Amino acid sequence: MSIVLSTASVPARERLAYWHEAISQTYDQLASVQLDVSTPTDAPYRGTLTAGRLGSVRVATTDSDPLQVRQTTRGVAGTEDEYLNVCLQDRGHLVIDQNDSQAILRPGTLTIFDTTRPYTVTYPAAFRMHVIQIPRWMLGVREADLRRITAVPIDADTETASLIIPFLSQLATQARSRPPHIGDLLARNAADLLATLIAERLDRDVADISTGTGTGTGTGTDAARTALRLRVKAFVDRHLADPGLSPQTMAAAHHISVRHVHRLFQDEGTTAGRWIQHRRLEACRRELGRPGRNVPAVMAIAHRFGFTSPSHFSRAFRAAYGASPREWRATAHLGSPA
Repeated sequence: MSIVLSTASVPARERLAYWHEAISQTYDQLASVQLDVSTPTDAPYRGTLTAGRLGSVRVATTDSDPLQVRQTTRGVAGTEDEYLNVCLQDRGHLVIDQNDSQAILRPGTLTIFDTTRPYTVTYPAAFRMHVIQIPRWMLGVREADLRRITAVPIDADTETASLIIPFLSQLATQARSRPPHIGDLLARNAADLLATLIAERLDRDVADISTGTGTGTGTGTDAARTALRLRVKAFVDRHLADPGLSPQTMAAAHHISVRHVHRLFQDEGTTAGRWIQHRRLEACRRELGRPGRNVPAVMAIAHRFGFTSPSHFSRAFRAAYGASPREWRATAHLGSPA
């Protein structure tokens, strides 16, 4: 379901205040920070914001007159519902200032900015922009690497980017027409594609640094390790159905040592084995929550994602989510999953 917020029926003198409220309502993590909203002229402001959900992802499209939005205080970081804003410029251009850097977005360009840190966004002319809000946990990217990629314009200037950016833009325009169970799958795919785009960008930074053409932000070693970690995680997601998925198969597929695989996950405070189980449990949880009458049996779902022991699956699921798989399914189908 979509929410459409427009200044059309609001008295001219109240429109900026209304728009401030509309932004806070749509991006609820902004409700606790100080925002300054202003326009470059005295003409009555005009803006329309259409928002909806795509599984765990929030999607919004803004059509607006020239505008400036400044967040002057830090947001609350480290919460489960913390989002990153992925901005896709459709018409006009904007300037984002954050992390002592500036990004200029033109049509077809993507960037990420972080609402937990102060920023200034300037739209010097009328514009149309899509924002996809993705929970940080869905990307699996370390904070240091997110900071390196924040407020950096990403153009469709590689084969990978030329595929992913148009897909994300089209997804933003059509997200609100998708049924919930399809929306959840698309949200996961969108997060994986964005992580792939980030990995490619970090790889390019490594190449730039090695040739002396980079900006010098961060180290090539850190960027390369992050890009490799994202590729390994994508490999895990593609092979969850394989009961033999292990640090050994991950290492062989990427031509690295098993010890190197363990170091990649140690950087995030976990292990390769725990990550595999976490991703399998997440996949099972999503499947168990799907609506419909002709749903697979619980153990059929468990086997689909690599679990071979019913007792082990049940214990692991309860430890992760506080309920047995059957209890989760029953609660989810009543419309109130835990």
